[in-house]
Amino acid sequence: MTTHVLILCTHNSARSVLGEGMLNHWAAKLGKDIRAHSAGSAPSGRINPFALEVLADAGVDTSGYRSKSWDEFSAEGAPPLSIVITVCDSAAAETCPVFFGGSGGQPVKVHWGYADPSNAQGGDEGRRRAFELTRQAIGYRMLQLLALPLEALERVALQTALAEIGRN
Repeated sequence: MTTHVLILCTHNSARSVLGEGMLNHWAAKLGKDIRAHSAGSAPSGRINPFALEVLADAGVDTSGYRSKSWDEFSAEGAPPLSIVITVCDSAAAETCPVFFGGSGGQPVKVHWGYADPSNAQGGDEGRRRAFELTRQAIGYRMLQLLALPLEALERVALQTALAEIGRN
């Protein structure tokens, strides 16, 4: 059964999109049955072009990507979520809607914070570099997530393992 992971950031335009792209990219390369999704509490309606650029440069297919609301993932017919990861501090502090996991249970929630690369200094080159460094950092954590025996971990053990990845 597919493990669905939702990655949240307020505007769903940069960090959450980088997470979605990198997790799907690595899962496909490693033959893992994991599907990443991204959303925001106040979606901007557009994905930052630097996010799309650094993902494309890394060989990640972003066709069909769009900025979307987290409400889509609490609606009827939404994929059953196993894990919800917040990647920006404002989204982590917000009250999330109720997400449903497999068998109607709640997904494991964890926060992996990253600075907003959109705010980087140095003009376009500075932002481009910040986006690439953020993509690499998120990609590294996604590889660690993929190394976990997700189907064998109980909820508390999964929560602990994911929190540990966020501390490294």
